[in-house]
Amino acid sequence: MNELKIDTRLWSSKARNLSPYVPGEQPQHDNLCKLNTNENPFPPSPKVGEAIAQVLAQQADDLRLYPAPESDELRAALAQLYDLDANQVFIGNGSDEVLALVFASFFLKERPVLSPDIGYSFYPVYAHTFGIELVQIALEDDFSIDPDAYRQPCSGIIIANPNAPTGLLLSLADIRKLASEHSNSVIVIDEAYIDFAQVEEGSLETEVSAVSLINECDNILVTQTFSKSRSLAGLRVGMAFGNASLIEALTRMKNSFNSYPLDKLAQAGATASVLDVEYFEQTRQQVIDLRESLTAGLQALDYEVLPSHTNFVFARPKEGNASEVAAALREQGIIVRHFDKPRINEYLRITVGTAEQHQRLIAALTVLHADNNTIDSAAE
Repeated sequence: MNELKIDTRLWSSKARNLSPYVPGEQPQHDNLCKLNTNENPFPPSPKVGEAIAQVLAQQADDLRLYPAPESDELRAALAQLYDLDANQVFIGNGSDEVLALVFASFFLKERPVLSPDIGYSFYPVYAHTFGIELVQIALEDDFSIDPDAYRQPCSGIIIANPNAPTGLLLSLADIRKLASEHSNSVIVIDEAYIDFAQVEEGSLETEVSAVSLINECDNILVTQTFSKSRSLAGLRVGMAFGNASLIEALTRMKNSFNSYPLDKLAQAGATASVLDVEYFEQTRQQVIDLRESLTAGLQALDYEVLPSHTNFVFARPKEGNASEVAAALREQGIIVRHFDKPRINEYLRITVGTAEQHQRLIAALTVLHADNNTIDSAAE
């Protein structure tokens, strides 16, 4: 097949200069052990499928009509879940669209946005797309965030919490401190993985989500997604929580860009997911338990594993040869994520999978490291 030649002569200068985000690999092979994109190992609530089927069976004719532009039923369900008013909830087509609208609504070209140097790799893409300067603040040697390092002029701060890809959690006290010290800037807390976070032992805090701070701090905006803890990555549903003024700004921007972001089926399915609290709690806890067992299995192989509050672990082989380990696993049909970037290129990000997937992974790593040890001993 001839290689496609791209003619850019009709492109805008903006399109020519973009450096798009590269999504996690989605290979399609038989007997694949896919642990690279942080998808939930469990299916969504059965009530999701029932709700979608009901729309198709009883209201199929309504598909010719536009959906509710503000996803009113879903907003009401989320507001009740978090004890908020509906005007404190925003819905978008996946959290990535919500984040794009955040960059367009709150961050200024005149002042930079601050963000950790190790974090969600879409942030620099958004900054470049919207012509905003992004100043990346170095994480500490242990990959933690020092709030004092953010004491500089800015138009906003955006932090993934728990962090991706490290999995570490920033305390609510530190988030509150950032909001207080930057009272005229929007503090965006990207909580894609927050449902897998737990209160640290010995902590005085009883909550982990910054949603608990939005009535106290009017400049905190929290984004979340249905892709991880609710197993709905294929449905594309994201949301934001904040004071009504921030939500109104997002709504104005949405309605200037994509006024009907969520289709009827997505709205019905997402609402059913929110209402099925029992299933959510059950599968959330199963993922947490599996995360702990995966961590123990890796540590038994002398891996350094950072304390994770997500549905993945960030682990360093004893030899630091993460790229070689990832390549060796791939040959056996096991896909994990390796970031060839400074400071983290000796680590692997491994999605929490099923118990069977973990057994396959640990067995492969056990053989791999045993072979390496044999080779090293022979060399000596």
